[in-house]
Amino acid sequence: MTPREPLEAPDPRRWLALTLLVASFFMVIVDSQIVMLALPSIESELGFSPGGVQWGMSAYLLSFGGLLMFGGRTADLLGGRRMFLLGTALFGLASVLCGLAWNDSVLITARVVQGVAAAIMTPTAMAVLMHTFAEGPERNKALGIWTGVGAFGATAALLIGGPITDGLGWEWIFYINVPVVVAVLVFGPRLLKTTPVQDGRRRFDPAGAVTITAAIALLVYAVSEAPLVGWGSGQTIGLLIGAAVLLVIFTVIENRSQAPLVPLRIFRSPTVVGGNILMLIVAMTVYGGALITSLYAQQVLGYSAVKFGLSTAIYAVMSIIGANVSARLVAKVGYKPIAIAGMTLLAGGLLLLTQIDPDGGYWSDLFFGLVVFGSGIGSTNVAASIASLTGAKPEESGLVSGINNAVFQIGAALGIAIASSVAFASTTGADAKGLNDGFQAGFLATAVFALAGLATALLLLLHRDKKTSPQGTGKHSVPVHH
Repeated sequence: MTPREPLEAPDPRRWLALTLLVASFFMVIVDSQIVMLALPSIESELGFSPGGVQWGMSAYLLSFGGLLMFGGRTADLLGGRRMFLLGTALFGLASVLCGLAWNDSVLITARVVQGVAAAIMTPTAMAVLMHTFAEGPERNKALGIWTGVGAFGATAALLIGGPITDGLGWEWIFYINVPVVVAVLVFGPRLLKTTPVQDGRRRFDPAGAVTITAAIALLVYAVSEAPLVGWGSGQTIGLLIGAAVLLVIFTVIENRSQAPLVPLRIFRSPTVVGGNILMLIVAMTVYGGALITSLYAQQVLGYSAVKFGLSTAIYAVMSIIGANVSARLVAKVGYKPIAIAGMTLLAGGLLLLTQIDPDGGYWSDLFFGLVVFGSGIGSTNVAASIASLTGAKPEESGLVSGINNAVFQIGAALGIAIASSVAFASTTGADAKGLNDGFQAGFLATAVFALAGLATALLLLLHRDKKTSPQGTGKHSVPVHH
């Protein structure tokens, strides 16, 4: 162990900087969901072909998920603050173009650009956060706030999307981004710290970037479309094989590259591997459970989109509480107990939700399950994030953040695809009882995800997270593994 260098005093403006970072993250998360409620209006006004309007969401999600690693790498090579501000500006321009779109092609193109911008913004914002807050209690608290805001963003989209579309028009679901973008661009240069860049010649890895982006995009598209075309269809199998082949090619390229996009030594860390596997399962569980909750509430209980958003806000609130409590506790007990407790809560909440009834109601069938489920969301996200980011070198913080976010996107797509497939296959009729049977099976499938996450927390986060006091950040902090 080498002695630590003296550290500079914490920046007194760091919490204002965090406000800007989480505001941008909130905007990115809202934009991934809010379009869902405006799709009927967009389809009728822009002349989308039947079924084609889904690309209003898919175009964003595919470019966002596919480019996260590359976006994170740009932070390490060109500077996190610089790339974050550039991505934010691009996101704002694309949002305006979405609102001004005069046909389906323009909207889809603008949504692709939005996704590219989001893929730059999210990991670079995380890189700036990691550099702003020293590893330990303060960073854990900041990650808790980040996680809670992200969880609330998805629910907020359901709360505001319907009223905005009905009252102002679908264009305004994009225009509401502009004030946030302006605030970030005005105050960001003053509040955000510059991040370290790698020494020496700044070399990109275009072959690695193309292959991993294509592999992730194919994988996300394959699992997103599988419930519609079938898991055993030629399309699904062909896309999955293509993604696997590209992943093998990517690995070969990275082994031979002098400046790899993803240095494979990163995956020698058991906390990085365990944390990212846990994050994959967390995303599968959370998005799968949220989807089945939405379907049950709207198709069996007959809730409108607005009523659904209001009634399920409880799990977003519990997620925020769980994230912030866990961020404080992790300094005392480490992230492994938090991960175990969180996965237990997720599994417990989903098992409660398997008791839904076709003649049920909010208080009898949803409320208590959502309270437990929501508490687990915040805890598991904090634990998985801290585990997968712990010990990252400052000059690789963007890349590690990009990997973490890409894994989350893949997990979300897998969770939605598998949960919906199980629910559809288990539906016994078109009436409330038949639909309820399918949704019970869907909740059970997501509970199985959570139990797999619990096993992961027990088996893969094997490095004992010793409590140390690095960097003078407090009595206890999350460890650095070398």
